[in-house]
Amino acid sequence: MTGTVKFHLNGQEVAVPAGLTILEAASLHGVKIPTLCHHPDQRVKANCRVCVVEVEGQKNLAASCATAVTAGMKVRTNSPRIRETVQTILELIFANHPQECLTCIRNGNCELRRLAADYGIREVKGEMACDALPLDTSTPSIVRNPNKCIKCGRCAEVCHHVQETGILYSHFRSVDVQVAPEYGKSLSDVACVLCGQCAAVCPVGAIHEKDDIARVWAALDDPAKHVVVQVAPAVRVSIAEEFGQQPGTIATGRLVAALRKLGFDRVFDTDFTADLTIMEEGHELLHRLKSGGALPLITSCSPGWVKYIEHSYPELLPHVSTCKSPQQMFGALAKTYYPDRAGIDPADIFVVSIMPCTAKKFESERPEMNSSGHRDVDAVLTTRELGRILKQAGVDFAALQDSDFDDPLGISTGAAAIFGVTGGVMEAALRTVYEVVTGQELESVEFTAVRGLQGIKEATVDLAGAPVKVAVAHGLGNARRIMNLLRAGLADYTFIEIMCCPGGCIGGGGQPYGTTDAVRRQRIEAAYRVDAGLALRKSHQNPAVAKLYEEFLRQPLSEVSHHLLHTKYRNRSLYKLKG
Repeated sequence: MTGTVKFHLNGQEVAVPAGLTILEAASLHGVKIPTLCHHPDQRVKANCRVCVVEVEGQKNLAASCATAVTAGMKVRTNSPRIRETVQTILELIFANHPQECLTCIRNGNCELRRLAADYGIREVKGEMACDALPLDTSTPSIVRNPNKCIKCGRCAEVCHHVQETGILYSHFRSVDVQVAPEYGKSLSDVACVLCGQCAAVCPVGAIHEKDDIARVWAALDDPAKHVVVQVAPAVRVSIAEEFGQQPGTIATGRLVAALRKLGFDRVFDTDFTADLTIMEEGHELLHRLKSGGALPLITSCSPGWVKYIEHSYPELLPHVSTCKSPQQMFGALAKTYYPDRAGIDPADIFVVSIMPCTAKKFESERPEMNSSGHRDVDAVLTTRELGRILKQAGVDFAALQDSDFDDPLGISTGAAAIFGVTGGVMEAALRTVYEVVTGQELESVEFTAVRGLQGIKEATVDLAGAPVKVAVAHGLGNARRIMNLLRAGLADYTFIEIMCCPGGCIGGGGQPYGTTDAVRRQRIEAAYRVDAGLALRKSHQNPAVAKLYEEFLRQPLSEVSHHLLHTKYRNRSLYKLKG
């Protein structure tokens, strides 16, 4: 629908683009209507009714999220009737909600609590009727507390219509509604990939990441431990949001300084092993092209995606790269190469990861991830947990002076900086593969065809006269469409990048609350600015990676590399396996 529509908003005539809802139109003119079930990237649900408004000529209040603006419409968003209705709805929700605000993990950023403050809720009228259902703590990644669920439906919406994994359902009716996996099963008993997108959109504390802050404090407080930390590419363009700064703020130097304040013995960069991943994965692609291995090659750095294909398309696992993710490659080197050079017993090293992802917690506990003889990664904190632990430590993030990562695992290139962006791994790989194959320097390192938030992107690259068709997908719904093509023999790609979460890691389930497509775009632009600002923008130009090969790994795909940096996957037939 095109054109402009004029209507009356609280007594004033205003104009808005045609096709907007009252909620969207009011926002354009500085009127904030309260919401709970509404999410700007989701379909309209109209479950909670806290967004009701008066429309002249209509007897009943209208849900502003589900009512389109029409020409001449007269809308009032603030009246005694509206305020009383919203207050009553909130009181009814509170009457069925545990009064644990002070101890809730969402204390300080709960949307329900914020609305209660805005509407002056000072008491819960009527009889309290809170549930006492058991918590689901069955996975290493996510905790589900059904007692705090307000039945808004956001989690089920993202699970069914974005990720298309269909794990969370609404059961029963009316006041008995529960959102849970089928037949009341735990998350470990179903094919949940633990991406955390449900937690990212939950407005309250009903679904959240499993908190590992206490384990990290215990390691930092242990004088016998040498505690090192690695930071994922996407965290540097999102952590500032935890301290009230705008999405897309680049905070690399302050992030490093903040981690030093916490007491880590070394602050390293996962970008280093992102460059290493490109070296290994790029050469794996070339090896398969020469030797006739399974093609297309599919990336393996997203643990939610890997768990998804293990559950849903196990017959296609030979297509997945055997490379560990950058997180796990780092852990393997932090327990072998690093202690060997630093003269430290690897048994005394404790590796902490700062990740945008809840599935990384699951990945770190996979039994395959101990090829160093020790557990590669000992603890994983999401970006949100990092924000909380820094606040516990009294770190004034805005006042920090920039600091640099430690050598040797802190040196990286622009190719690694875009790893957390959909299309970033593909672009980084093409920068290296093109120059390795052709022996020619790229005229431009930017492969714009694989950039952006389009669900599935395709491009064809000329490698010394041989056209190579590639594809990029983000979000498991888009991944499913690619896999169905591959299963049917209709995918003519050579190389496929798949990221589990919408937008890639910058939209991960452990990122700061409030992630929308608009926020994703801001973080993506920031990641590309980081890339453009670095002197080295190709992984094979990383001098620290070159030295690692010279001193330790010898060459890509060497025996040592295969032992430490590569892994195997398993068939997790749907609904049968735990863990």
